[in-house]
Amino acid sequence: MANEWFDKPGGEPVELEEADPLWPLAAAEWSKRIQSAIVPTNARVEHVGSTSIAGLIAKPILDLQISVPDIADESAYRPGLESLGLVLRQRESDHRFFRPPAGAPRLVHVHVCEKDSVWEHDVLRFRDRLRADPMLAADYATLKLSLADRFRNDRLAYNSGKSQFISYVIAGK
Repeated sequence: MANEWFDKPGGEPVELEEADPLWPLAAAEWSKRIQSAIVPTNARVEHVGSTSIAGLIAKPILDLQISVPDIADESAYRPGLESLGLVLRQRESDHRFFRPPAGAPRLVHVHVCEKDSVWEHDVLRFRDRLRADPMLAADYATLKLSLADRFRNDRLAYNSGKSQFISYVIAGK
C-alpha cells in the first residue's frame, strides 16, 4: 500500500520548547481517554517521541503510539479515536497517523501500528535508548535545534533531517 495522505501536510512552523514536566501527565491522561474510547480493542498505548524523554526539547505536541492486534481493522480503533476529535491524516501499510483537524490546537499526534511490528519495536527502541543515554539525547537535541533553525517553516524537511540519526539509534550504533 502506498503512503496515503488525507489533506496536504501542514506548513506550521517548527517551534521547539524546553521540556515541560507536565507532558508525561498529559500523555497519561490522553492514554486513559484513548483506552476508554477504543474498548474492547486489546491495545497498548505508549508515550513516545521527544515529549516522552525527560529534559529533551520538543515541539509541544504529545506523540502516543497505539499498538493494536490488526492495523487493517480500522473499525476497531478509528471510530474511538474520531470520538476524541482526532482525524486520520495518513495511512501507510504499517502505520496510521491521527491528529486534531486542521485549525484546531495540535496537542497530540496518535500513531497506530500493529503489535509486534517493526514499526512498534523501532519507535520504542528509539525512545528507550534516548531515555537510557543522556549523551545520546543531548546529541539529538543539538540536531533538532539545528534542523529547526534551518527548516523552521518546513516540517517535512525537519522530520526528514532527523531520519539518519533515528536510524543510527535504532540500529544500536
